[in-house]
Amino acid sequence: VQLAESGGGSVQSGGSLRLSCAVSGYTCMGWFRQVPGKSREGVAIIDADGDTRYIDSVKGRFTISQDNANKMLYLQMNSLKPEDTAKYYCAAVSTVSCGLGITAHRIFLSYGNWGQGTQVTVSD
Repeated sequence: VQLAESGGGSVQSGGSLRLSCAVSGYTCMGWFRQVPGKSREGVAIIDADGDTRYIDSVKGRFTISQDNANKMLYLQMNSLKPEDTAKYYCAAVSTVSCGLGITAHRIFLSYGNWGQGTQVTVSD
C-alpha cells in the first residue's frame, strides 16, 4: 500500500509546518526523515493505544497525532530549525514492537508501507 504525504515546504527558522498522511488501520504509524547521504531516521511514532514517542531532538516541538475518523496521520512541527531540513516520510506497519528503537526500525524498513516523502526545508 502506497501512502501519500503532503504539507512539506520551505519555512524560516522558528516557523511551523503540518505534515499529513492518509493512512489508517495499522498498529504502529510514524514519521521518518532522511537527509541525502544519511540513514533514514525515525522521528515520531504513535501506537494503537495512542501512545507517542519522539526522538530527543524534536521533543517539545513536534506532535504526532491521528484522526481515525478521517483516516489521517499528522505531524505538527513547531519551532523548526535548519537541522530539521530533510525529506519526511510517513510509514505504517502492524506490529507489537512499536517504537523508535532498532527492532521497530528494522520492522518498518522490512515490512512497512511508505509514502514517497515530502521535502521540508528550514532556512536561517
